[in-house]
Amino acid sequence: MITTDICIIGAGPVGLFAVFEAGLLKMRCHLIDVLPQVGGQLSEIYPHKPIYDIPGYPSITAQELIDRQMEQIEPFSPTFTLGERVESLEKQHDGSYWVKGSDGTTIHTQVVVIAGGLGCFEPRKPTLDNLETYEGQQVHYMIKDPEQFKGKRLLIAGGGDSALDWTIFLSDLAEKVTLVHRSDSFRGAPDSAQKVFDLAQQGKINLLLSHQLESLQGNGQLESVILKNKNKETILVDTDHFIPLYGLSPKLGPIADWGLQIDKNAIEVDTFDYSTGVERIYAIGDINTYPGKLKLILCGYHEAALMAQSAFKYVYPDQKLSFKYTTVNGINAF
Repeated sequence: MITTDICIIGAGPVGLFAVFEAGLLKMRCHLIDVLPQVGGQLSEIYPHKPIYDIPGYPSITAQELIDRQMEQIEPFSPTFTLGERVESLEKQHDGSYWVKGSDGTTIHTQVVVIAGGLGCFEPRKPTLDNLETYEGQQVHYMIKDPEQFKGKRLLIAGGGDSALDWTIFLSDLAEKVTLVHRSDSFRGAPDSAQKVFDLAQQGKINLLLSHQLESLQGNGQLESVILKNKNKETILVDTDHFIPLYGLSPKLGPIADWGLQIDKNAIEVDTFDYSTGVERIYAIGDINTYPGKLKLILCGYHEAALMAQSAFKYVYPDQKLSFKYTTVNGINAF
């Protein structure tokens, strides 16, 4: 049995920052995550992906951000259960919870914080008849090792941040990068979209807008992708690897059965403290929703800070919260 002040479900960047904010208030944290390592989607799906919107870092890779956050929370000695999914919550008479994992781990906690990103997730796949033939070999839904694409011809499909960022990153590594998008505009950050347009104008990438995927061709090995433009003309693009980046399809899993208010696979919260409406349960990061919600790591950090301030009353009901700036107090471990 594990005893802690706060049990954080999800060990991604927002969950890790919640450890820091809780630690400043002398609250201990235990994190549980279904993935085998800390870092959530950043470490599992795109560890080498550059991130541009972290204050103080013009650019930082996803894995480097996680490594830095682990250094940041080291003084607070958090504990972890990795590779195990939370199956159930049991509320006790005193308001605390028993959190039970799929492999039998039991955690007694005063507060539960759901920071599970998109929950249990799987990649959204394009509808192509022979897609499975090349999956795991030349069709990739995530990029873990960019070096495997060095000197290769790549076809990336998608219009969001991930497709834009990887197009920019791989343009210096691959022999040829083609980005195809079914629309004539992108959903991703305007700055990233402009960089992609600039690369296309410079001839460093091939940009195909308003094109639809039709089929994959090859004899055991992927050789080309067939597209159609808005004039219904067929276009063949020779490629060594096909990388559809359409985002993730979220599934809440057991969380959906915990009596929380759910809206389109996201947990509704009160923006005063990011509480869920069920006492002592909070939701922070991409897994929550509220008017004006932005799915940015930066916003998740803000939510974690306010959550910790609110959770203090459950961990120390007889104490008055007195928060001091770290610039004055420094970081004091337990």
